[in-house]
Amino acid sequence: MFDGLHGIDWASMEHAYGSAEEVPALLWALRSPDTEERHTALDRFYGAVHHQGSVYPATAASVPFLFELAADGATPERAAVVALLVSIGREALEVGFEDDGTEIEYYPPMGCAQAVAFLRERGGQFAELAFDPDLDVRLAAIPGLGLFLDDACRAAAVLRERLAAEEGIAARLRIVEAAATLALRLPAATQPVTGWLAGLAADQAQGPAIRLAALVQRARCVPEIGEDAVPAAVGLLRQSARTLPVRPVAPAPSRPAAPTDTVAPQTVAAFEELDRHTRVHAPTTALLRTFHEVLGARVPERTALLAEQLSSPDPGSRLDAVRMSGELIRTWRGDHTRLLLLLADQLTTADQEVAAETAAVLESCHPIAAPAREALAAHIDAQRAAHGPHVWAAPEALLCRSHQEAVKALARLGDVRALPSLLAALDDDVDAWRAIQVAGHLPQAADQLVPRLCDHLRRIDLSQQWNEMSANAILAALTALGDPAAVPVVVATLGAAVRHEQHSVTRSALKALGAFGPAATGARDTIRSLTTAIDAHVRPAAVAALWAVDGDLAEVLPLLLHLLDDRITFRISDAADLLGEIGPPASIALPRLRNLLTHAYEWVRVHCAAALWEVGGEAEAPAVLNAQLQAMAENSATANHVVACLDRMGPLAAPALPLLREQLAQPRRGGRFQSIDHDEEVQRVCRTLIARLDPPAPRAPAPRTA
Repeated sequence: MFDGLHGIDWASMEHAYGSAEEVPALLWALRSPDTEERHTALDRFYGAVHHQGSVYPATAASVPFLFELAADGATPERAAVVALLVSIGREALEVGFEDDGTEIEYYPPMGCAQAVAFLRERGGQFAELAFDPDLDVRLAAIPGLGLFLDDACRAAAVLRERLAAEEGIAARLRIVEAAATLALRLPAATQPVTGWLAGLAADQAQGPAIRLAALVQRARCVPEIGEDAVPAAVGLLRQSARTLPVRPVAPAPSRPAAPTDTVAPQTVAAFEELDRHTRVHAPTTALLRTFHEVLGARVPERTALLAEQLSSPDPGSRLDAVRMSGELIRTWRGDHTRLLLLLADQLTTADQEVAAETAAVLESCHPIAAPAREALAAHIDAQRAAHGPHVWAAPEALLCRSHQEAVKALARLGDVRALPSLLAALDDDVDAWRAIQVAGHLPQAADQLVPRLCDHLRRIDLSQQWNEMSANAILAALTALGDPAAVPVVVATLGAAVRHEQHSVTRSALKALGAFGPAATGARDTIRSLTTAIDAHVRPAAVAALWAVDGDLAEVLPLLLHLLDDRITFRISDAADLLGEIGPPASIALPRLRNLLTHAYEWVRVHCAAALWEVGGEAEAPAVLNAQLQAMAENSATANHVVACLDRMGPLAAPALPLLREQLAQPRRGGRFQSIDHDEEVQRVCRTLIARLDPPAPRAPAPRTA
């Protein structure tokens, strides 16, 4: 067993967490008769050797030994090993090769080509594993037929045979998917497989789920999707909903234990969210995700499909559909009003998990979620009426999450009807950090929110590093609310952050003081002392705060000029932003700003060009326009900054019209980090600019009749 294992210099290789010298022990542990030892080894393999799908040289070197385990009938839980092999191979194909099969070269080298080559050499063994007596082994092996078996005829024949023999829906769906993967990979398989799938989709003897799978997987393989594909899919989905099992409404679990005193609650919540989004609750979910990917920018058709998914009698199907709805809204442009209203209807469900996920999606889409406003308010009111004013802290986890997510979504819409629950959260100090996340969206309630936020900020111990996120969140909320009553506690927090070298908190406190302007003049000396700070983020924040509270141009300009000469790019950008805010009185900076338009980093050019316009005005327009348009063409993530500058340039931005139209015609959301709020703002400004720079011609008067 494992011949040659110890002849490999594992210590010279690395995985996600350092030396790969532990790999031999992990491989042996996968054969252990002890269940816990096997599971620990498998978790470690996925966590380190195949970390988040990565394929390192050590991963590839382990593939022959994993295959030996998979082929040995004495290996316990072989299905898990086969699934690991398929995962390594799939990720290696996705990451290591272009769509045309050309290998992508990485430095340092990865193990993708090595892993795929070995699995293709052993492709025939996946056909043997597909006939294994163990159903779980067959399920794990079936995708390998589409990915690794190069004999198209044999692979297609095995898949047809297995479809006829298998009875379980999971296996049958996986077989149809593997057939499409085969057709996409091997040209020799394309025509026979797509013909077979078309026949399956039309075969009334097949169950609706298999017919739906055949329709969807065939759509993956053909260049054009007919107009009848979505209506046919909706009909089959409706039929399959009547035949597939319905997930019962889950009993409400108790709230999880509170985070420990060494882990930020935001970190705990992030892992919980990651776990939620890796769960699948319905057998057709993966299939429908595939169909949505194939449909791409066809938003109306995808909305029609989601409308059917959201009307399923199965709460699990609806839960998965809610998540898919959020992905569509956040990724693709279009009129999402209908889908938002369909989501709002899910708030009335008896399944609190569905309601909670719906509210979370609406929160994430808040820039366009206004159609769901009244439904959110009604949901919150109904919960408070049924469970009392402290339902935010309800002991039932699903009820609690449903209420909290709905309150946050409503608060992000700037609706004060969210306020009672936010105040209860801040007063009771139960999940107060969630209320703090959205408090800044309710400036009309600053008189009630600011004292509570200040109280929470006073209690934070900045000697503990893990409190950093909480302090930053409160400071961000106070910055957004802009109430000078918070100045004393922010100044105290600034002092504590400096003492404990909490640089990100220092920066946040400086930003807050800057937002208060002259009301924070008493902190001027402390701010001034930080304008020479070593930390890269603190220094520009201190200069900006000093200008905001004092407005002494003679003091601030030399500091800004010094920052413009810095090698750290974001310092340059921050300094340029402040120079733009100062405007023409900062004309001494014009030569430096002009020179920076040739900087290698497009983000520096964008910020400096905007500052050049604000400081130099019309005389600088040609250089500003050229720099901004080049940056936007080079990196679409700069669009928000570029169009904001163009908006301020007025008629002189007319040469940007073609690029503005091109930006507006993009079906996929862009903007910085594909943020929905950034993208919606880009679209709004682009439309405004186009209408201003190229207004439609007036209609000719109708001819008079006698």
